[in-house]
Amino acid sequence: MKFLKCALLAVIVCSCNYNTSAQSKIKSYTFKKGEVLDILLLSQKPKADSLFKNYVKTAFPLAIKMSYKGLPGFKVENYTQGNLQPQSLILGKWNSKEKREKFITDIENVVPDFQQQRRDIWSLFNLTYYEMPEITFEINKDKYNVVTAYWQKEGKSFTQFKKKWLQKSSNKGGKTILELTNGKSPLGYYYQPDYFVITQWENKTDFEAFHKENLIMNHEGVLHMNQFVIN
Repeated sequence: MKFLKCALLAVIVCSCNYNTSAQSKIKSYTFKKGEVLDILLLSQKPKADSLFKNYVKTAFPLAIKMSYKGLPGFKVENYTQGNLQPQSLILGKWNSKEKREKFITDIENVVPDFQQQRRDIWSLFNLTYYEMPEITFEINKDKYNVVTAYWQKEGKSFTQFKKKWLQKSSNKGGKTILELTNGKSPLGYYYQPDYFVITQWENKTDFEAFHKENLIMNHEGVLHMNQFVIN
């Protein structure tokens, strides 16, 4: 229940449609070329529900006006690599990059304490947004879904690493659901990996077989990474 509130809250972004799609195990996402995908990694502070009510009243209307739509989000169930430990992964959509960025520049003129409200509600609030191609993808909650983010140290070495990573993933039964690059983070919400990927596995055992091989790969081209399981 706490997660559903957090997902519904989410970013102001946060009118997440998590409740309306909760009956289906398969979450489907469709984007037209030029639409924007928000990815938020959140952890809510204890006893913050009352603060959220005011946040909804003050911040939510402008986001809706500027085309924001909540999408089904996910709980984070397990952390497999890296030091980041969010409670939830929230997704959202905007009609265009211009509208998304206009919200960032305009919101504090409408809600002067917007940033403070977020700090009071969430202990972790990381945001990356991506301008999307025309694409449809599905995330099946009956499968074992893993989110992986990499920051590159050096281009050529990282390109080779990523190629081998994808080969090993595929060889062990991993299905690449979504690959993202060239994301942006607003000032104060930095989470800007060079490569973000969601991979689907039939079960935890299949993923762990890949995970063992992944850990002993040559990470020379990798600056930083984190990885966690969503459901």
